Amino acid sequence: MPRIHSLAVLLALGLAAGCKAQPAPPPSVTPQAVVQGLPQLDLNRRIEVMVRSQFNLPQDMSLTIGARKPSQIPGYDTLPITLGHGPKQSVIDFLISADSKTLAHLDTFSLDKDPLFSIDIAGRPIRGNPAAKVTVINFDDLECPYCARMHQTLFPDTLARYKDKVRYIYKDDPLVEIHPWALRAAVDANCLAQQSPDVYWTYVDYLHAHGQDVNGENRDPAKSFAALDRIARQQGTLGKVNAALLDACLAKQDGTQVQASMTEAEGLKIEGTPALFVNGERIDGALPEAQVWLVIDRALRAEGVEPPQTPSEAAPVQPSGAGK
Repeated sequence: MPRIHSLAVLLALGLAAGCKAQPAPPPSVTPQAVVQGLPQLDLNRRIEVMVRSQFNLPQDMSLTIGARKPSQIPGYDTLPITLGHGPKQSVIDFLISADSKTLAHLDTFSLDKDPLFSIDIAGRPIRGNPAAKVTVINFDDLECPYCARMHQTLFPDTLARYKDKVRYIYKDDPLVEIHPWALRAAVDANCLAQQSPDVYWTYVDYLHAHGQDVNGENRDPAKSFAALDRIARQQGTLGKVNAALLDACLAKQDGTQVQASMTEAEGLKIEGTPALFVNGERIDGALPEAQVWLVIDRALRAEGVEPPQTPSEAAPVQPSGAGK
């Protein structure tokens, strides 16, 4: 079971902290406003992502970072963070080091070295705008039905909503203990990616829409493997990739790249798929698109980009002749 810190736990911690008599604070520690040269806005974004991720906050919970002030702990300032859910709000005091590199609240989180902000995406196929300021990274299992549901949320609706504002990158995390053909599917997909990112995406689209066809009636792994290779060759032919190179890659079945991605997922404490990271902010499981969009909107605003309006936010259409 994953470690989950609920809102109730956070509120209880905040109440406990607020009920203790506080000694007179020592002289103020002069805060540093940057982490390794990061401006204050970027630091605040890292703090928000870290708190949301580590405490698994609901996507629709608001989070406001207050002004730091002296604490009774040498080398640390108090950083009040206000959590809101509907009309209810609670202020919880965190600690932040004087050099702005460490955030603490019973646990400590590294703001400059956490793997949330350094997921390896080198060479991965990109869908969307390669230069977009917001990146959605999805640790995906091509045999996972929940991953298929998330894939359908991202494509086409989310892609169409954000257009060139967001880019999408998939990483491999096949759950080999329960999904017998997921590893082979990931290797085959990467064989296509070596020659054509576009064909990679058509293969991923196909598998997430036709997983039952790959399973077959008898769920025979050997037949599933053959089906995966056949589909890869079909997509390769349509995409005009080099057939000889593709056949050699499919025959070799080199899982080195997939294993590296699985190891990275383990380091990120991913215990199931899908697992999304939106500029570092984590989403576990196949959530409704509205919840996913809340996270993407938040990341866009942090980058100074205004998210697209939802239909309910758009200005109402005036009746014919109105306003004249």
